[in-house]
Amino acid sequence: MGASVPVITIDGPSGVGKGTISRLLAAWLGWRLLDSGALYRLLALDAVARGIALDDEPALFSLGCRLDCEFPRLEDRECILLNSREVTRKVRSESCGNNASKLAALPGVRKALLKRQRDFRAPPGLIADGRDMGTDVFPDAYAKIFLTATPQERAGRRHKQLKEQGTDVNLASLLTEISERDKRDRERLASPLRPAIDAVLIDTTDLDIDTVLSRVMSIVTKGGGGGGGVII
Repeated sequence: MGASVPVITIDGPSGVGKGTISRLLAAWLGWRLLDSGALYRLLALDAVARGIALDDEPALFSLGCRLDCEFPRLEDRECILLNSREVTRKVRSESCGNNASKLAALPGVRKALLKRQRDFRAPPGLIADGRDMGTDVFPDAYAKIFLTATPQERAGRRHKQLKEQGTDVNLASLLTEISERDKRDRERLASPLRPAIDAVLIDTTDLDIDTVLSRVMSIVTKGGGGGGGVII
């Protein structure tokens, strides 16, 4: 098993559509799905609940190694469990995302979660959604996609999503948070946010989900990687 199981990585910053694309692609292929960002969010949520500081690397490493989480498959909605309790809404909150970005900069945290992420690799294949899937977690992936979009577009998408969920958030504040998170992700020493050298880059700023999915499916069916950083 292991390296013989094909992997397609979908990387990029928040708000570019990689979660939606990954879910649709996994359903189309009938493959497993890894939402790596959810693992970091779960660790942040668990740490806050236990009173562990988000810069306490030894404690976070220990907690990450024993993180008790599940992703049960439901037909009608997403479900995420932490310590046997559903925490889906909490995991997807802005505050949890910002906390996850902070602890993700710690090498010990990334080390603790690396094996757990690689353990998702199982037949018939895996769609891996994250920020360093193609560069560090699955460097031998069959195909590597890196999605981008302007910070303004991403903030607008998140603002619309939150309003639909009944949450009123200031658009300017969202843009500031996204810009700060991008800076942390790009400048961290451990697995910084960057496209793999053989990834295909897709700018989703002016594209709808169907168009992005069509382009990704085309890349996959034509033989996968070797993008060399080409933007399409």
